[in-house]
Amino acid sequence: MNPIIRPGLVLIISIAGLGGCSSVRTATEAVTSSVGRIFHPAPPTAPAPAGLDDYKTQVARHVADHNPERAYMGTLPPMLPAIVVLEITVDRDGQLADVAVQRSRNPNASEIALASVRRSSPLPPPPTGRLTFSETFLFADSERYQLRSLAGPQASEYTSP
Repeated sequence: MNPIIRPGLVLIISIAGLGGCSSVRTATEAVTSSVGRIFHPAPPTAPAPAGLDDYKTQVARHVADHNPERAYMGTLPPMLPAIVVLEITVDRDGQLADVAVQRSRNPNASEIALASVRRSSPLPPPPTGRLTFSETFLFADSERYQLRSLAGPQASEYTSP
């Protein structure tokens, strides 16, 4: 058989074979159906308890009110010397069940944050019974902080011309 005819013949047979297809799918449909078979969407995560942000704000105000000497008023500086994240567990009556450092690189700041929460007990009772949540202490200097649930915007290192 002539080599020049063979590619043409293959092309004709391929086109004829496609003519017998019962449906034509777009490239988008083909990819979508393939992706749907390969990837399974993750189940939705459980929503946060109703009013969690409001409750965290109440607790932050309570802690700030009980530790006025540690409160930093005003705009936080662009570079914070310490950030401490505490995991706080409150029972249904507002008693502090547990408080632990979740993240910190400054042991002194960690102790100040822990002592501030302990000194503030009892806390407002949570709306859903026993509750565990995180709160971030943003230190403006070595001893004073703002609680993330109450903090305003932080100063920028960059100034506009």
